[in-house]
Amino acid sequence: MDDAALATAVVAWIAGDPDPDTRAELQELLNAGAWDELRTRMTPPLVFGTAGLRGAVGAGQARMNRATVIRTTRGVADFLANQSGARSLPVVVGRDARTSSEAFANDACAVLAAAKLPVRYFAEPVPTPLVAYTARALEASAAIVVTASHNPRADNGYKLYLHDAVQLTAPYDEAVERAIERVGPAASVPRVELATHGAVPAPWRSEIEALDVNTWFERYLSEVLASLGPRPALPLRIAYTPVHGVGWRFARRALECAGYADVRVVPEQAEPDGAFPTTPFPNPEEPATLELALEFAAAEQADVLIANDPDADRVAVAVPTPSGRWQRLSGNQVGALLADARIPLTPPGAPPSARALALTSIVSSPLIEAIARARGARFERTLTGFKWLWTAALALERAGEGRFAFACEEALGYALTPLVRDKDGISAAVALADLAARCRAQGQNLLDRLHALAAEFGVWASAQHNVAVSGRPVAEAVSGVLDRAASTPPSVLGARRVLAVRDYRRVPADQPRWLGAAPLVELELQGGRILLRPSGTEPKLKFYVDLRAELAQATTAGAVERTLEHEATALARELVEKLGLA
Repeated sequence: MDDAALATAVVAWIAGDPDPDTRAELQELLNAGAWDELRTRMTPPLVFGTAGLRGAVGAGQARMNRATVIRTTRGVADFLANQSGARSLPVVVGRDARTSSEAFANDACAVLAAAKLPVRYFAEPVPTPLVAYTARALEASAAIVVTASHNPRADNGYKLYLHDAVQLTAPYDEAVERAIERVGPAASVPRVELATHGAVPAPWRSEIEALDVNTWFERYLSEVLASLGPRPALPLRIAYTPVHGVGWRFARRALECAGYADVRVVPEQAEPDGAFPTTPFPNPEEPATLELALEFAAAEQADVLIANDPDADRVAVAVPTPSGRWQRLSGNQVGALLADARIPLTPPGAPPSARALALTSIVSSPLIEAIARARGARFERTLTGFKWLWTAALALERAGEGRFAFACEEALGYALTPLVRDKDGISAAVALADLAARCRAQGQNLLDRLHALAAEFGVWASAQHNVAVSGRPVAEAVSGVLDRAASTPPSVLGARRVLAVRDYRRVPADQPRWLGAAPLVELELQGGRILLRPSGTEPKLKFYVDLRAELAQATTAGAVERTLEHEATALARELVEKLGLA
């Protein structure tokens, strides 16, 4: 887009933006002739990705702002209007505690109500899994959650669930995108003006109804805790952080109801604060994010540290070692522990429909698959994202191929019950507390349980390596790298032979849609694998390496895992060089 066309697009966006602040922001850039900055604000427009819309808050169609939310919601409303039961079934709306989330959620409610769709909304910040649970319980036609989850403080996002309470997937995503494209300027989209937490105008009261947070969370707790099964009711000291998100109020109540009275929160991070003052990047996967919490856990002499991300759909864990040092567990390690605890043994001769159903994303550790198959479970891998994990789970259940037991992805996401068709950091926190309490009663901790799994299944270690992609258009550069990896892979990496290559961009016609074409290449190694895929949010390629080794006697799983992690990182770097990315 040249400068003249860009200027025309910017002027049109300004004219259609109902928010004076973002209008002024864009106009100032236009007046200054800041063409490079304007291009990043306008191109490409935000589209639904792995977990909905997500981007930096600011002016322009490539940013999260009121105009983007209004147009998106109108497109969603137009899509829903053509679905069966849309006028009688509600749309559930929730939000996290980011500074822009309340305004965005209010706009979503206002647009839906003006489109004559019944709206049920949470006026207070709530965990994303509570919205997903409520949508399923109400048999909603859709649900919207305004959240950027664990993204940096400057971002916000917009998750969309459809009638099955599962996040938007193909082919519906294309239909929704087309409906959004047909929406005119945001300023012309009808809205019911709602005062924040105030009375709804009389003509619309039957269309808009606030949901009581406590009532719905207690209902969630009753069903979820029952679904998790009996618990040990053993003493456990838990250190906890919500990383300035919504989790403390809800995790505290969940752990209390589960019998854990000694839960101590990191005081500086206890209350929701969208500015995230103690961490610039509120992602528990990032080592620096949990530094304050680890210091707190050590000072409190806790048995375990549990952390939720800002919208409480992910959970991270750390435990003390015998030396007193605290060790963070990876998402794959937590996944293996929960799989071990949650996947029941299928009795010999049981019909397929009675088998436990376990699922992971493609990039999650093969150890979880090994655990599932050892229990006789029906196991399935899917593309990245819980929208695909739950799409597969529901389809396989309908086909009589098992009953849902467990799903996870390595990025700290876990689903333990069929009551929430998404990842759920609250129920996972309770399940991890249960597991930690059982281990403590036996004089052990979670590291000991991981050692036992390593003795049974071998030591699996995982490493990630990211490489920025620059120069040519990102899509073209990524495609070229994947082409080289698929067509001319190295025959050896380090001391491991490359045994086979799978290009997920080219899939059989009969492949299930949760394993459809995706920009992903897998190299099968002797005793491991490497997967390559582009990031869904940044201009970079992600390399996932998983390696396996047997656990020798008188050797700790941790020592073997550290050796494998070093090797995995070296293999990733070697592959980067051989693909011409160094």
